[in-house]
Amino acid sequence: MLYIVFVYWYTNTSGPLKPEEIRSFTQKATDSGFQPDWIEHIHAFMSSDTGRQFFMVNAIDLNEDPPDVEGANSGETATQLLERYMEYMYPAMLRRASHPVFLASAVNTSLDLVGIQGAEDWSLVVVMRYRSRRDLLEIATSPEFLKRHDFKIAALTKTIAYPTESRIYMSDPRFLLALILVAVVALIDIAVFGRRH
Repeated sequence: MLYIVFVYWYTNTSGPLKPEEIRSFTQKATDSGFQPDWIEHIHAFMSSDTGRQFFMVNAIDLNEDPPDVEGANSGETATQLLERYMEYMYPAMLRRASHPVFLASAVNTSLDLVGIQGAEDWSLVVVMRYRSRRDLLEIATSPEFLKRHDFKIAALTKTIAYPTESRIYMSDPRFLLALILVAVVALIDIAVFGRRH
C-alpha cells in the first residue's frame, strides 16, 4: 500500500496538457508580462506534451558581483539571492513530486565547445525532475514565482536551461523504493521464518 500511494503521487496520472489548459497557461503568461518569444517557446513545449516526467538541465554561471535587487539586502551574494529564489521553488516543487536529482560544481572551463561562443565558463550544473509539464507551468505562472524571479536573474551571469525526457534513469525513486521494499520484506522473512527451521 505504501508503494502504491507513493507511485500514484509521484506519477503524472492526468495525461498530457489539454487544449484548454494550454490556452489558460498561455493567457496567464501573457497577463503576467512574459516576453512574446518566451511565450512562443513555452507554447511549443506545452503543445508537444507527452504526459511523462521530464528533467530540466540547467548550466549556471554565477555572478561574482550581482546588483542589488528590490526585496533583498544590499550586497547579497549570488548564492544568497538564489536561496531567496529557491525559498519559493523548493516547496512548490516538492508539493508536486518534483525535486533536484543532480547538483555539481564545475571543476574546469569547457573542454569541448562547438558552435557557441561565450560558454567557456560555468559554475554549476543542476538537473531538476518535474512530474509533468503541467506542474512546471503551475509553478512558473504563480504570482509568487514572478516576485522572486528577479533574484535568480541577478544571481546569474548566464544560464542555459532546457527540458529533456529520460531514456535511461536507473535512480528513479519508484525503482529504488521497490528494491528497498523487496529487500526489507526479504530480511523480515528471513528473521521471522528462518528461526522455525
